[in-house]
Amino acid sequence: MPTPVPFSPSAVVSALRAAGCVFAEDEAELILATARTPEEAAGMAARRAAGLPLEQVVGWAAFRGLRITLEPGVFVPRRRTEFLVDQALAAAPDTTVVVDLCCGSGALGAALAAALDGAEVHAADIDPAAVRCARRNLAAFGGLAHQGDLYDALPAGLRGRVGLLTANVPYVPTAEVPLLPAEAREHEPLVALDGGADGLDVLRRVAAGAPEWLAPGGCLLSETSERQAPAAVRAFEAAGLTTRLAVGEELYAHVVIGVRPRV
Repeated sequence: MPTPVPFSPSAVVSALRAAGCVFAEDEAELILATARTPEEAAGMAARRAAGLPLEQVVGWAAFRGLRITLEPGVFVPRRRTEFLVDQALAAAPDTTVVVDLCCGSGALGAALAAALDGAEVHAADIDPAAVRCARRNLAAFGGLAHQGDLYDALPAGLRGRVGLLTANVPYVPTAEVPLLPAEAREHEPLVALDGGADGLDVLRRVAAGAPEWLAPGGCLLSETSERQAPAAVRAFEAAGLTTRLAVGEELYAHVVIGVRPRV
């Protein structure tokens, strides 16, 4: 049980700074703004000082202008993944059917639903806690979240109808998982981080299955790293997708984009 932190703005900042939080003042401000009582603020500060991700402590993450509900143990959406959303909207601005695989909290699906007014949005994840969060985050848009392993989770009626398929798959090579920051390796699910020996096991499975689910002209987008990008592009091409790589220099983001040919 984390040691309670005495409540006062200065005490919260001091506790976070002592725990090594680089942005202690900003984090303290967020905790104090979120907490409903002094006791709740003190508890949040203690959990953050003990190493929990800030977003899990306050119960939400900011993502592309939305407040995404989180609970402990659920993958925290990264700001660089906003680049994937931007690329998805640029690639398929008029799509009416969206699927977000490996959805975690449902941040991508919610952001796409917010931008594509009236689109049918489905999200899927193998982790029950993630699906619970995704259901809450998609509810305002009429979106649905399903539990299961990749395409197995989806309603059969989506086959061949998906205009936009996003998959922020786990892509950390297994041997590198122990090198991740403690916030990730200790407080986020391994299934959301570990991508197998070269980090691309799940991406390959997503790419291989995509042509069956995409509509003609439909797009698949998946985040990867700079080092893995060439192999990720090859995996998309091997699935028969017309493929390109988009790079966001500012966010150091790499997104592979594949389109199902219309013929």
